[in-house]
Amino acid sequence: MRRSGPHVLRLATCLPVAIGVALLLGGSAPRPYVALYHDSLATLETRERALLAAIETFDCGTPAGRESLAVRIHHARRALKDADLWLRYLDPAAYDRLNGQVPREWENEVYEPVEPPYPRLGFGLSLAEMSLQDSTATRDSLRTLIRGALTAHATFEADSTTRQLERCDPFFLANRLFLLNLMSIYTTGFECPDTASVIPELAELLAGAGRIYDAYDRTFPDRPLPPAYLDAYARMRAFVDAQPRSFSGFDRFAFIRDQVDPLFAANQDLIERYGVRSTSPNDYAINDRCRSLFDKTLFSTQNTGGVYSMVTDPQVRADIRRVGRLLFYDPILSGNDQRSCASCHRPSDYFVHPEVTTDLTYDRQHRLPRNAPSLVDVVFNQLLMLDGKHRTLQEQARGVITNPIEMGSTSDGVVKKVMSCREYRTAFQRFLGYIPEEKRVTFDQIVSAITSFYGGYSDGYSDFDDAMLHGAPLDPGARRGFNLFMSKAQCGTCHYAPHFNGMKPPFTDTEFEVLGTPADTMYHALSDDPGRFDIQPAPETRRAFRTPTVRNAERTAPYMHNGVFRSLDQVIDFYDRGGGAGHGLDAGDQTLSPDSLGLTAGEREDLRAFLHALDEQVVLDTPPATLPVSSDPALNHRRVGGEY
Repeated sequence: MRRSGPHVLRLATCLPVAIGVALLLGGSAPRPYVALYHDSLATLETRERALLAAIETFDCGTPAGRESLAVRIHHARRALKDADLWLRYLDPAAYDRLNGQVPREWENEVYEPVEPPYPRLGFGLSLAEMSLQDSTATRDSLRTLIRGALTAHATFEADSTTRQLERCDPFFLANRLFLLNLMSIYTTGFECPDTASVIPELAELLAGAGRIYDAYDRTFPDRPLPPAYLDAYARMRAFVDAQPRSFSGFDRFAFIRDQVDPLFAANQDLIERYGVRSTSPNDYAINDRCRSLFDKTLFSTQNTGGVYSMVTDPQVRADIRRVGRLLFYDPILSGNDQRSCASCHRPSDYFVHPEVTTDLTYDRQHRLPRNAPSLVDVVFNQLLMLDGKHRTLQEQARGVITNPIEMGSTSDGVVKKVMSCREYRTAFQRFLGYIPEEKRVTFDQIVSAITSFYGGYSDGYSDFDDAMLHGAPLDPGARRGFNLFMSKAQCGTCHYAPHFNGMKPPFTDTEFEVLGTPADTMYHALSDDPGRFDIQPAPETRRAFRTPTVRNAERTAPYMHNGVFRSLDQVIDFYDRGGGAGHGLDAGDQTLSPDSLGLTAGEREDLRAFLHALDEQVVLDTPPATLPVSSDPALNHRRVGGEY
C-alpha cells in the first residue's frame, strides 16, 4: 500500500428517494434497512460536496487552509464509516473511488484467474488526506480526487446494487468481510492516513455497523441477529471505548482474539444456519465452514492436486504425494539430470537454500537473479513467483522445470525419462484410472504429483496461532511485538493478518510493493530487477514484488527478492529507516514510506519475538535413500537431491 461527475439523487429527506425505494421493494414505504442505506449515502455525498466547496474556498498551500480541509475530510470520513460495512462489499471497485489507497494500481480487488488485471484509478478521501499531509495537494488535484469519489455514488445507488439489499444473504456476507477487516486493516492505518484518527474512527465504524444491525433486524425479523451475537458486539464496542485512543496504545491482540474472532465464528454459524448463498466474487475464496480467523482453512487459493484434484481415496492421494516426493528430489526432471527441485528448495530447511544468496543458473556460469522462496504456506497466494508470473502451482512447476536458466528441461523429455523408470511408470499408469478423461501419462500428471507433495506443507500452526485459536499463553514480548507489527512498525499495512502476506480480505488478489531493495548491504545502488514490470508493464509496477508471508521468517533466510539480507536485524533496519529511499537511494515510485519508524531497541526485540512466535510446527522432510531405477543406464547415476 502507498502511504506516501454528475450529481445524482440524494438528500436524506428527498421525497423521490423515498418513493423510489418504496417502488423498488414493492411496498408503500422504504423498509428500515434500505432506507438507512440511502440515508447514509446521502449524508456522505452531502459532506463530500461540502468538502468540494471548501476546496474552492481554502488555500491548501497554507497551514490554516490544509487544517480546514483536513477537518472537512474527517467529517466526510465519519459518514463513510457509517456505511463502510455495505460499500466495501457491494462494489470494491467503486469503493476505491470513494476511499482509494493509491492513485493507480493493477492488482487490487482483481481476481486474476477469472479476470486479467487492468489499471484502476483511485480517488477519494484517503488520497486527498495523504496529499495534504505530504504537501503535494493542489486545488486541482484535490478537486479531481473528490469529484472522482462523487462518481461512485451512481454505482451504489444503481438498481443493480440496491437490489442486493432486498435479500438478507448479502448482509451476512458483507458482515463477514467487515469482521475480517476488523482483524486485518481497520486498526493498522491501512486506509486512514492520520494515525491519530485510526482508533477514534474504529469506534465510529462500530457505531455505524450497530445502526446497520438494528435496521437489518427490523427489516428481516425472520432471520435476525440473535441476542447472543448482539451482546457480544456490545462487549466489543465497550472494549474499544475502554481502550486508549492512541494508535500504538490500542491492544490489537486482545481485540482480535477476544472480540472479533468470536463474532466471526457466530456470523459463520448464521451463514450456515440460514443457508446463505453468494453470487459475488468477493466470497470466492472464503470457507463458509471455518470458525476462526486463524484457522488455516479460512480461505483457499490454490489447488494442490492439479489433475488429481478429484481423487477422493485417501490411500491413493497419499500414494500420489509419495511419488511426488520422490520426483521432488529426482534430478531426472532437469535437462542434464543433475538438478532437482530440492536443489534450491530444500525440504529439510523449510524449502529454502539458506547457504546461498541466489542459486546457480542451469549452466553453472552465473547466479539466478532471485532467491528461492520457501514453499511452506505457498498455497496462501493467488499469484505465484515473486513477480506474480504464475496463477497455479502446476503452472509454476511447469515454468521452473522448463525454464532454460533453472532446470532446462522440456515437457516431452521429462515424460520420456520418468516413464523409463518402472516404479514411476507403474504408479502413473495406476493413477490414470482416477482421471478417465486422460488416456496416457502426461507432463501435467507428473507436475500435479509434485505439487501434491509440496503443497501439503501449508497446515502447520505456530505459537501465535495457538494463542489466538486456543488461548494458549504467549510470550509477552511476542504479544507486544504483534501490537507493534499492526501499529507503529506499519508492517500490517502490507503483511495482512492472518497469514501476514500480501493477501487481504476477501483474499482474491495479491498485492505487490515497491520497497527500494538495495543491490548490496552498503546501499550503493538499487537492485536492477524490474520485478512485476516484466509481467505487467506499467510505471507503478517497476521494481514491485509480491508481498511474502513473514511466517517462519526466522527459518527462511536469505531475505528480499535478491537475498541481499542474511539476518532479520538487517530486514528490520531496512524498514525502520524507510526502505531504499530512507537509506538515500532514488527508489522512484516507492510504496513504503521513506520516513523512519523510530523503533527503539526494545521494540526491535519485541518484533523479533513476534516473528519467532510465527515459526510453525512443520514436520520437515528428509531425502529418500534411493531413486527409482531407469531402463536407460545413463540415467542411473542420478544423485538424490541433485548435484548443484
